[in-house]
Amino acid sequence: IGMSALLTTTMPNMGRTIEAFIDADLRDDVRFMVGGAPVTPEFADDMGADLYGETAIECVEAAKQLVTANG
Repeated sequence: IGMSALLTTTMPNMGRTIEAFIDADLRDDVRFMVGGAPVTPEFADDMGADLYGETAIECVEAAKQLVTANG
């Protein structure tokens, strides 16, 4: 699941989305990728995202690596 934030005010919703998957016992079934102008690698780690990309190109490359690594 890819999520992007344009404003800092929307960033907490990324973490809430991941928490909702945890609460529904679905977290292990999906991977989360986050990015966007205000998002940092530290924020991505803190919220529990699996992947972070500073740019759309980085996100695509990270997703390709994840798919390749997991067969």
